Amino acid sequence: MAGKAAGKPPEEILLDWKREQASLKARVVDLDTEAWQRDPAFSGLQRVGGVDVSFVKDDSGSACASLVVLSYPELEVLYEDCRMVTLTAPYVSGFLAFRELPFLVDAVQQLRQREPCLMPQVLFVDGNGVLHHRGFGVACHLGVLTDLPCIGVAKKLLQVDGLENNALHKEKIQLLKAGGDSFPLMGGSGTILGRALRSHDHSTKPLYVSVGHKISLEAAVRLTHSCCKFRIPEPVRQEQGGTKAKGVPPRSLRRACRV
Repeated sequence: MAGKAAGKPPEEILLDWKREQASLKARVVDLDTEAWQRDPAFSGLQRVGGVDVSFVKDDSGSACASLVVLSYPELEVLYEDCRMVTLTAPYVSGFLAFRELPFLVDAVQQLRQREPCLMPQVLFVDGNGVLHHRGFGVACHLGVLTDLPCIGVAKKLLQVDGLENNALHKEKIQLLKAGGDSFPLMGGSGTILGRALRSHDHSTKPLYVSVGHKISLEAAVRLTHSCCKFRIPEPVRQEQGGTKAKGVPPRSLRRACRV
């Protein structure tokens, strides 16, 4: 995600965006809502999805909005949709959703209408959830608007509520010895905003996992780890592989519904 563009919206637009975030934030559920989330082996989970907006090199206004659905636990691609879009809203830190989310919501709605049997039971988002300036990142926004469980997975620490990528934080990272090890990201307010996760035995850089919607942090971290063949969870890695490497959409792929 990201991809910065010049220009900043008028202050009244930013105020409207803040009001919308505050209103939708009240609808976020940070608890497990599905039976599979409470099962140690995630029994009942069959489909996991990933979304992202990838930018064309040297063109901050053109992007590829992608949605991929994988089987679980096999992590084989069942569905992939990628379309070129034109972004009209500029990038503003803390308001990423208003730039990119309409296209991701549309991709989910298209799948829901055309092939509902391939709808993911959970979405991984390349971004943050409650680990956000106002506690309502793009993963929360997408979850509320689609009514799907969502997990925010970021590659860099968003330094909010007193969280800092300082020497102490780096020391904690060094203590993550094996895939699945994690530590809480507690802000200055005393709230745990997410967890830093060593997602794979051979990965030294952590992922920053936070709740998006309709899942607990504990389940979000466990599922993220279980979806990692490499550092990045497969639902995100698979859809980024065809877009970020070349800046063009991958071949559209749809497979027949499994009965």
